[in-house]
Amino acid sequence: MSYDFETPVNRRGTNSLKWDVKENELPMWVADMDLMTAPEITEALTARAAHGIFGYSVIPDEWYDAYIDRWREYHGLVMRRGELCFCSGVIPAISSIIRRLTCPAENVVIMTPVYNIFFNCILNNGRNALESPLIYDGKSYFADLEDLEKKLALPQTTLLLLCNPHNPVGKIWDAQTLQKIGEMCEKHGVTVLSDEIHCDITDPGKDYVPFASASELCRRISVTCISPTKAFNLAGIQTSAVFVSNDAMRRRIWRGLNNDEIAEPNAFAVQAAVAAFKYGGDWLDELREHIYRNKNKAFAFIVSKLPQIKPVSSEATYLLWLDCRDIERDGGELAEYIRKSTGLYLSDGKAYGRGGHGFLRMNIACPSSTLADGLNRLLDGVESYLEHTKD
Repeated sequence: MSYDFETPVNRRGTNSLKWDVKENELPMWVADMDLMTAPEITEALTARAAHGIFGYSVIPDEWYDAYIDRWREYHGLVMRRGELCFCSGVIPAISSIIRRLTCPAENVVIMTPVYNIFFNCILNNGRNALESPLIYDGKSYFADLEDLEKKLALPQTTLLLLCNPHNPVGKIWDAQTLQKIGEMCEKHGVTVLSDEIHCDITDPGKDYVPFASASELCRRISVTCISPTKAFNLAGIQTSAVFVSNDAMRRRIWRGLNNDEIAEPNAFAVQAAVAAFKYGGDWLDELREHIYRNKNKAFAFIVSKLPQIKPVSSEATYLLWLDCRDIERDGGELAEYIRKSTGLYLSDGKAYGRGGHGFLRMNIACPSSTLADGLNRLLDGVESYLEHTKD
């Protein structure tokens, strides 16, 4: 079956966070897609809506089976029903888990530049966001294991918040690196909380390694947050799962999710997840091909027309991480200028912590015509900025 990823969909006037912008603006910032979800999911939600009653919901066996079967078949991680907890979203889960597994003023380590909302989850709960900057060689990113261990060894450090695959740099962590991280965390009594929401958006032929599958030790000391929302463009449905193998840890987390009142599904949460994982596989394969084509088009355009910008090589996510430091070291001024002069709205790299200054993040999960519009606006904005800042 061939799915349509090329017909633009008008999202203005739909209460879209992404598209709540001026008429002339093109938002390519927040990580949701300008692509319709799999029709199999829409059919399941339409059938649920047709019932006409939207009372309280329970979690049926098919919800557990959908996650268990998907992760066993596609990602090599064996999960059991009793190890899964429903949550209304990955970010609510992360915030709740931080409150349960750490104390105020303790350190939560993050490997930066990293998803900016991680800072909110940590700081809003009165914990310290302790950055361990990644190593950037001008082309790709790597974990600085020496620096990471120093941060993990601090007596105030109790949690590592891992992004796997890594947003915004698009890194798929290999099993050896994950094993080493697990060993260091176990050595220093640190729990790993792994956000794996981007796991299904990898380049064709590539797969990610779940942290809990890297070793038995990694499985024992970790908590994993997973969801269909990123890969199937379902963020507004609010549905996710928390996987915890360690019985004692899971009891604490389950209690926290329930105390925070984020452990009950809305009327569409179960149907969306089940349809995505059971029936959305073909759509997802074609989506990954589409995103990969967009990535290649964007790289070719930038390399040929914008040599001042270096797109960072990636294997996952639909987000381009653009090194603009040859134009402007801070990044915020450039992002603001491009938006004001062309309407192209990109994410300022500073929001992602140390190492993000001078970078921009661009969402390319869109029809190719939208991508072309965004790239041309980027070109116009950069050329205008260079002329504007000329001595």
